[in-house]
Amino acid sequence: MLSIGTLAKRTGTKVQTVRYYEQIGLMPEPGRTEGGQRRYGDVELDRLAFIRHSRQLGFSLEAIRELLDLSDSPERSCAQVDAIARRQLREVEARLARLEALRTELQRMIGECKADRVADCRILEVLRDHEECLADHDRPVA
Repeated sequence: MLSIGTLAKRTGTKVQTVRYYEQIGLMPEPGRTEGGQRRYGDVELDRLAFIRHSRQLGFSLEAIRELLDLSDSPERSCAQVDAIARRQLREVEARLARLEALRTELQRMIGECKADRVADCRILEVLRDHEECLADHDRPVA
């Protein structure tokens, strides 16, 4: 049996996070010693490692809840798990597209800045251009 500190350390999770996952129902209520200390076994260790890995891959807590519910029913079709993973992939691809657009814009700003003085700095000029920012905000990101 593991203490909450040992469980947290073995999974690279903070103790507060373990308690939070218990509060929201991602982790089951742990067994306790006569003194009231939480105690965890291999099942809880595996579950917390699953949650931690899922979070590292960017899954939301709600998606993780869905995945855990599905993993508790091993006879069910994997199609729902696949759909959740595909949804996460689409979200990651959308974030990557936004980041690529940001990179392109920053490269453009830096490339256009040839001034020797802050008063003539193209980067500061672009950052001050609120109209351009609002127009860009309304354009869809490629």
